[in-house]
Amino acid sequence: MKFTLNLGTKEFTQSHLIVIGTYSKKVKEGKKEVDTPSLTGWPKELKETFSSLKNSDSFKGSTGSKFNFNYEGADVLVLGLGEKAKLDKESLRKEFAKLYKDASKYKKVSIQFDSLVFKGKKEETLEMLAETFEMTAYKYDQYLSDSKKPELKEVIIDSAEKKTSAKKFTKALETAQIKAESINICRDFVNEPPNVLRSTEYAKRVKADASKIKGVKVKVLGKKELQKEKMNLFLSVNDGSAYEPQLVHLTYTPSKVTKKTKHIAFVGKGLVFDTGGYSLKPGGSMVNMKFDMAGSATVYGAFRAAAKLGLDVKITCLLGMTDNAVNSHATMPDAIVKARNGKTVEILNTDAEGRLVMADCLDYACDQKPDAIIDAATLTGACLIALGTEVCGVMANDQKLATSLLKSADNADEYMWQLPIIKEWEKDMKGTISDLKNIGGSRWGGTAKAAAFLQEFVKDDIAWAHLDIAGVGDSQSHLPYCPSKGASGIIVRTLVDYLSNVK
Repeated sequence: MKFTLNLGTKEFTQSHLIVIGTYSKKVKEGKKEVDTPSLTGWPKELKETFSSLKNSDSFKGSTGSKFNFNYEGADVLVLGLGEKAKLDKESLRKEFAKLYKDASKYKKVSIQFDSLVFKGKKEETLEMLAETFEMTAYKYDQYLSDSKKPELKEVIIDSAEKKTSAKKFTKALETAQIKAESINICRDFVNEPPNVLRSTEYAKRVKADASKIKGVKVKVLGKKELQKEKMNLFLSVNDGSAYEPQLVHLTYTPSKVTKKTKHIAFVGKGLVFDTGGYSLKPGGSMVNMKFDMAGSATVYGAFRAAAKLGLDVKITCLLGMTDNAVNSHATMPDAIVKARNGKTVEILNTDAEGRLVMADCLDYACDQKPDAIIDAATLTGACLIALGTEVCGVMANDQKLATSLLKSADNADEYMWQLPIIKEWEKDMKGTISDLKNIGGSRWGGTAKAAAFLQEFVKDDIAWAHLDIAGVGDSQSHLPYCPSKGASGIIVRTLVDYLSNVK
């Protein structure tokens, strides 16, 4: 959608819908204190019309409340924001998402921006508004024969802010739209049906998109190249597939690189469909296994946004793509395979396949000599048992990196919780007739045991963090700016915040 800045005005733009916010405040009525909406900063015409309405007395301006009236043929929506001191960013973001759903019925909407500013942070509020509108507007409707498009084409930002602020405001809008666009591309990849998004098609689409971005180079390794790299664990997962495995190697280099420029590597699990292999999933558990590549889509979304924003950090992004299918060539349980780093792995369960792909990709990532590696994967159902469907699990070999990610999650208002990797779980992943095995001796602590396995493929001198997004990758119905069903794009904003602040 188009955002138009109208700065240096105390008036409102006449449009199909006029939006104005109001906080609630306490006033004394006799001996009692009552809530009433604050109309400070309202245009005179709207203030007078609102105050003249008999039923306006019942509107208190509480959080999420709305009041509608008509002014000269235009609909006016008053959005209650509650007590100013109690409002937080995520609450405001949710109100913006709900506001979009009202505004989407109109072609042209003007917003009295100054009435919505969060704690005086104008650029941050504007970025949050635009980002939330774009995220909420997302629909995955490519395969619907009859799909209604939203009416909303233009959002006008009316503000008394001086016109000299246009550059800062424009940058805030551009940042918001880049991040939201990248989140929505992540969502598209995850939502795409598996009969369309084969590993080869996925790599082709990523390459086509990334090749357009300044400072980005793309290399795709197919089966022959992976054989040369001795990525046998990755190849073992692909053994039953009719489609070649793909390792998409992306590099973003900022325009100015110095000795202080940090280099961060992302690794993403890209299982475009997971049957479980010979350790076959039950039919019900196989539904939605197209989502098993959400880790790769998430890190690509963050990589894409960071590159388009021109962040001052070098980024390597590695996406390991295949499906896990069954045929006469598929890897059997009890097979022993040598990893790229030389360690042997007994594959006791072919449904614990993501960690095999990730293991070789992590070893390959170490060869790029980054300052830190962050991987993302829909790795374990155990993560949902531990943390539910709303929280991303983080495990790390470096507490400074883990703390930075947790801080960025807090900045982005996304939920992340650290789980430990203890020596007993590291020992549990050791094999008896091989160096390692791909599942632990019991089902307990499955998320962190998987991380303990991955840790074996990270060189000791490189900081590493593992994000298990099994719960948060899809269907975040509690967030009004996410689809109630389908890919969420959650954690992209956290990773972009981390890249924006990495030191």
